[in-house]
Amino acid sequence: MSGAGAPWRLSVHDELASTQDLVLAAAAAGEPEGLAVLARRQVAGRGTQDRLWRSGAGNLALSLLWRPGGSAQALPRWSLLAAVALADAVAAELPPGTPLTLKWPNDLLLDGAKCAGILTDAASDGDGTLEWLVLGIGVNLAHAPELPDRRTASLAAFIAHPPEAALFAQALLRRLSAWRGRLEREGFACVHEAWLARGPKVGTELSLFQGGTPWHGIFMGLAEDGRLLLRIGDRDRAFMSGEVAG
Repeated sequence: MSGAGAPWRLSVHDELASTQDLVLAAAAAGEPEGLAVLARRQVAGRGTQDRLWRSGAGNLALSLLWRPGGSAQALPRWSLLAAVALADAVAAELPPGTPLTLKWPNDLLLDGAKCAGILTDAASDGDGTLEWLVLGIGVNLAHAPELPDRRTASLAAFIAHPPEAALFAQALLRRLSAWRGRLEREGFACVHEAWLARGPKVGTELSLFQGGTPWHGIFMGLAEDGRLLLRIGDRDRAFMSGEVAG
C-alpha cells in the first residue's frame, strides 16, 4: 500500500496495551515513516487530555508514523488532514445522508455523538522542524463504550455489518496517503475546505476550554494554519489547542 510518503507497513496485533505508546517508542528510536500498528484489542489506550480510550474487540485502535518535515507550527494542519481522511473513510461505510460531522480539532460525530477520535503526538528539533508525527486513531466500529461526559455512537448502530478493523485500517491508510498527496500538491486550502464542509457552520456559538479556562464566542472558521477562530466580543481570536464543549 503506497501513496504520498513511504509505503505503509501495517502490523496487526491481537492485543496491545497502547498502539500509541508502541509507535511513539519506534519514532523516538528512528523508525522510518510508514509504520502503522493496529490492535484488535487495546487495554490501556488513551485519548486527548489523557482520558482513557476503551477499544474492545471489533473497534479500531490504530497508530501511525509520519515524518513529513516542515515547520512544527504546521502541526494543526496535519491533525485536520487526519480528521478529513477519517471522515471520508467512515462516510464510505455509511448510507448516504447519515449525519456525520467534525468537531475541532479531532473528534468525529455520528448524529451528534462521538464515534471516533484522533490523538496527535509530535516532536521537533531545535530549529522548529517537525521530526516526526504519530497519529492515534480510534473508531467505534462495532460498539460504543459509555463515556461519563458525552454521548457515543458506533457504526454498528447505523449499518448491519460494520467493517472488520484491519480492512477499515487499510482503507483509512489509503485515504490518509491520498490527502497527504493533495496537501503537498495543492496546499492546505483543500484540507481547509474539506474540514469546513463537515465542521460547524460559521456563526455557530461555541465554547472552548483551554487549560481550564472557558472561552465563549462565535465560530468564524479556521485560520490558514488550522487554528480555531472564535469571535469574542468585537475581536477574533485564534486558538492552537483546546477542547470544544459538546
